[in-house]
Amino acid sequence: MPRSESKTRPQPSISTYAAPALEKGFNVIELLATEPQGLTISEIAARLKLRSISEIFRVIVVMQRRGWVFRDPKTDKVTVTYKVLELAFRATPAQELTSVAAPLMHDLADEIDQSCHLVINTGVRGLVVLRQETPGPTGMVVRLGSDIPLPQSCSGHVLLAFADATQRTDALKGWDGAPHDHAALNARLDKVRRQGYEQMPSARTRGVTDMSYPIFGFDGAVSAALTVPFLEVIDGTQIINRDEARLRLGACARAISGKLGNRLPS
Repeated sequence: MPRSESKTRPQPSISTYAAPALEKGFNVIELLATEPQGLTISEIAARLKLRSISEIFRVIVVMQRRGWVFRDPKTDKVTVTYKVLELAFRATPAQELTSVAAPLMHDLADEIDQSCHLVINTGVRGLVVLRQETPGPTGMVVRLGSDIPLPQSCSGHVLLAFADATQRTDALKGWDGAPHDHAALNARLDKVRRQGYEQMPSARTRGVTDMSYPIFGFDGAVSAALTVPFLEVIDGTQIINRDEARLRLGACARAISGKLGNRLPS
């Protein structure tokens, strides 16, 4: 009996399919994600190396109508809207994570008079999906939706330390650190995993100590990193010291994990 044509005909690879307009839309979103202050249409066309501004203009108009981008009438700059983040929440476990974590993070901020934020691993970067500001007059706050470099950040160290070996390797493929930097980082991550948390001086702000604990889902895999950028004040109004704040941060992370269905060992 002859083979059917469907079995003998070679299947096209993914790279053979093309949807130019759709690809331009994705390119615009990915570009604007690196430019929180926005870009004009001509700047977008230049960055994407497009000769015709009209073709990117049509893409922007459609994306603006669908609510994916916002075009400021005063500056003519285009920025990504929160719809991207909203859809990501609805399509991933991030929605449940943030719903569970929000009230506990609110209580934590009140207890230690510091802000805190929640970071998830997107594969190559960390993403801030929830934040809680300090109730006090001063504090260090990370912008919602911020990209966090995994190899250089406190949150990233926690996410990488508790990821499986394949995830850690994949996340570090694009990092341009020297071989000895990779060895030092892996040694650091092993230490974080053993002690259960990370604490380090802020890579960006003097006087701030970042501290972070993992949050685990019901399957035992790390879901997020709960992080406090601990700001030391010098006017005598500090209500809790750094070590006690870290212990309460750890308790909060375990409470969130428990509400997600994880059963951590005692």
